Amino acid sequence: MRECHALGGNIILVTKEKMLHEDWPREVLADIFALPNDAPVELFLDLVSHISSETKPDRIVALEEFDVVIAALAREHLCMPGMSSNTAKTFRDKLAMSVRARDAGIRVPDFVAAINRAEVGAYLDRVPGPWVMKPRSDVSAIGIRKMESVDEVWSVIDELNKREILRERASYHLIARFVPGEVFHVDSLVHKNRVVFAGVNKYGRPPLQVAHGGGAYVSQTVAHNSPEKKKLLTINRRLIKAMGLESGATHAEFIKSEADGEFYFLEIAARVGGAYIADVLEAASGVNLWREWARLEIDATSGSHLGLKPRQEYAGIILSLARQEYPDTTAYDDPEIVYRVKKKHHAGLIVRAPKLERVNELLDDYGRRFAEDFVAVLPPMERPE
Repeated sequence: MRECHALGGNIILVTKEKMLHEDWPREVLADIFALPNDAPVELFLDLVSHISSETKPDRIVALEEFDVVIAALAREHLCMPGMSSNTAKTFRDKLAMSVRARDAGIRVPDFVAAINRAEVGAYLDRVPGPWVMKPRSDVSAIGIRKMESVDEVWSVIDELNKREILRERASYHLIARFVPGEVFHVDSLVHKNRVVFAGVNKYGRPPLQVAHGGGAYVSQTVAHNSPEKKKLLTINRRLIKAMGLESGATHAEFIKSEADGEFYFLEIAARVGGAYIADVLEAASGVNLWREWARLEIDATSGSHLGLKPRQEYAGIILSLARQEYPDTTAYDDPEIVYRVKKKHHAGLIVRAPKLERVNELLDDYGRRFAEDFVAVLPPMERPE
């Protein structure tokens, strides 16, 4: 928002009441509108129409995952350029994106929609367990369950179909083969259907493990000239082409199977990655995804600013829930620390170094110390707040 304002944009924020008092850059906002937390899509569209009656917008941008489709519907309501609702829904639906990836020849863990019982039965006969049940439209590891037996799969399906909230029933889930391995993420900027920047990082532990087992979240740069990075960049380009994204930012996750060493697609979002991923990428490369995305939106026709020349350094983050309301990290005083997370009940540090070995050394050390100094564990979320 600050970058759009600096480039001459007039910024109007639409949010929900529960987010109204967050740390927005109010000094650059022309106006703020807050809707009820349970506001239906129609109310968003009506508000956007009301705003447009006085100030015609040029761009509508979703800042977080759950607003991607709403923003697309608002664009269509006003006949504005940008991602369509069909494309947005594909980025929000793990079943649809898995089909797109598979059809593009990208490896995907065997999956089936949790809808037709005959199809599910045939899938369970064909694909060995364990399996995971994934909500098709939630984020991160929210609502994901690991299942060890066929009986457990059917039990979970039956339990879901008894839920009062229709969107929590089985048809809004998919079943996928559980693939053990290391999880990587590729974060990209796309202009005119072409990836113009991509950073490749690896999680310390798979997000599902962190969500269900607790402990610190870690992400760090992958070695710049490694075969892993080269392969992931190639797969990522094919994936974004298959998803039909013309312009914007993406966050894609892949798992490297312990069994065969191959990369398998997990999911992709049409947004900047959360959990300070953009800050880690900026520390390593000098490229700020939010700032460059803003420039794309302001200068969408030419993209003349996209002569990006990222530096080849390394960075990483350690982040955890903390027992303390405001954790004190001053005892962590290594000169490689470039950012300290300032968030209630969270402890986090971002480090940068010219060599990957130093980043690994620091994150390993901090992981042991965080476990003693800060880490708190909460039950995994069943649904988003």
